[in-house]
This record gives sequence, structure tokens and C-alpha cells, in this order.
Amino acid sequence: MGFMDKILGRGKKAAGDVTGDTSMQREGAAQERAGNAEDRAGQHEEMAQEQRDQAAQARAEQERM
Repeated sequence: MGFMDKILGRGKKAAGDVTGDTSMQREGAAQERAGNAEDRAGQHEEMAQEQRDQAAQARAEQERM
């Protein structure tokens, strides 16, 4: 959903720029930042899962010895 928020936010920001609507500009910028944050959170969760998987694999290898 982060990607869509970024795109929609950019669109709102651009529409606000064209129309001079500062409220829409701010709303678009906030939505774009939220989308970026969602993307970063997803990336961090993927990295955390990789670390959990590696730790589980290391434990399994250690138990075999």
C-alpha cells in the first residue's frame, strides 16, 4: 500500500501546486511521507525475518553437531 500512497500523495501535491491549494499540497506531502514510511517498515520487517531465519538455521546446524 505504501507505493500507492506515494503515487496518490504526489498527485495531490501536484494538484495543489497547480491550483494553489496549500491544504491539498500539505495533504499530498503527508500521504507521500506515510507511503515512504510504510515501504521502509516493510523493508525492515523483511530484514528482521531474514535474521530470524538465519538464526534458526544456525541453531539447527549447531544441534546437528
